[in-house]
Formats: sequence, structure tokens, C-alpha cells
Amino acid sequence: MTKIENDRIITVIQGEYHVSKLPTDRLSTVLGSCIACCMYDGQIGVGGMNHFILAQAAAGGVMDIKYGSYSMEMLINNLLKAGASKSNLQAKLFGGANVIGNNAHIGEQNALFAQDFLDREGIPLVGKSLGGNKARRIHFWPTTGAARQFIVPKSDVRENLAPAPIKPQSQAEIELF
Repeated sequence: MTKIENDRIITVIQGEYHVSKLPTDRLSTVLGSCIACCMYDGQIGVGGMNHFILAQAAAGGVMDIKYGSYSMEMLINNLLKAGASKSNLQAKLFGGANVIGNNAHIGEQNALFAQDFLDREGIPLVGKSLGGNKARRIHFWPTTGAARQFIVPKSDVRENLAPAPIKPQSQAEIELF
């Protein structure tokens, strides 16, 4: 999982998703209350990441990629178009924090939605880091399903910005999934 010469970091911001079959691709995002689902088919080496803001649109609302229900469907459909088999898909979930400190419980609702969605679809959840009150920077290698999480210091929460350089392991909290 170390950076190789041809490594390409692709930033997935709020309301986006990306699917890749390239072993040199690394998908990256920063999450607060939002959720990123990292989904992959390890047998053929294809995976993707989404980044949704809210679980579902209000009744009668427009389907939009920023909502989990639509974002999850788009991620799955595009993985299948890229050659994945639904029976081989596995998922990892990140985010759902309460970084603002209010009582809206948006992060918790997003996390519950994502877990319920995967359960309904029969897609195994093989790793997760949900909740808490700190933002996370996620790096995901779509062809292998490997993921790395960095806890973002409170003063450095900048959702929607390009990933910051990775600090050496001794300076950053790192969890491998």
C-alpha cells in the first residue's frame, strides 16, 4: 500500500462516486457526518467509493447522488457495468461522525441507513469505522479492497478539499481495514 511511481489519487467529494479497475488508482475522501461506502469485487479486481451527504431525500424529493439511496444504487450499478458480480461484492463503511456537535444526529442516521442498505442488498459489510466526533480521511485501493483511515485533527476538518499529504505513520493515527 505504499505509494508507487504511477499511483494516481482520485478525490471523491460530496455527492460523487468513482469506480476503477486500475491497480494504480487510490480513491480518497474526507468525511464528517457524510458516509463513504468502499465496495469491491476482489475476485476480478474492481471497486469503487461513494460519498453521500444524507440518507434519503424528503418525500417527493428529486433523486440525487448526494442522497445515500441513490448514491448506493449508482455505485453498485457501475461496479456491475465494470464487470463485478453482485455475489462477490463486499463493503466497508466510513464516516457518520458528529463533528459539528449539534443534536441533529445526521451522521448516526447516515450510518444506520448505509448498514441497513447493505443488509437488504445482501452485500457483506467486512469493515467499518462509524460515528464518533472526529473527521476521517479515507484512502481506498479499489482493486484490492484495502483501506486506510486517518483521523483528522479538529482544526483540519475540510470536507470537499483535495487530500492533504500523508504524514509519516508516527505522526498520524492510522488504521488499516
